[in-house]
Amino acid sequence: MNIGERLREERVRLGYNQADFAAIAGVAKTSQFNYEKGERSPDAAYLAAVAEKGVDVLYVVTGVRSPQPTDSITADEAGFVHLLRAMDESDRAILARTAQAFAKPQQR
Repeated sequence: MNIGERLREERVRLGYNQADFAAIAGVAKTSQFNYEKGERSPDAAYLAAVAEKGVDVLYVVTGVRSPQPTDSITADEAGFVHLLRAMDESDRAILARTAQAFAKPQQR
């Protein structure tokens, strides 16, 4: 898969058509088309603009997904995630019901 194909994949993942995506990035629809066909490469300003809308620019450029930020969760939370991933589906369902029973409504 090349940069253009990954760019198209990200655009589709985010739910944009080519015209809307081009407008977000500040380019003509023909430029967007050419980027996705691999006939031209987007510049840094384009990539910065689409990154603001959720495009994984590292993935577009390299083919490697950006790591998800883990600094927003505590070590305890990360431990729970690790345990959750090790469970089978039925145990995850039981845990989810149990967690819902113990959870307190968020204060706003």
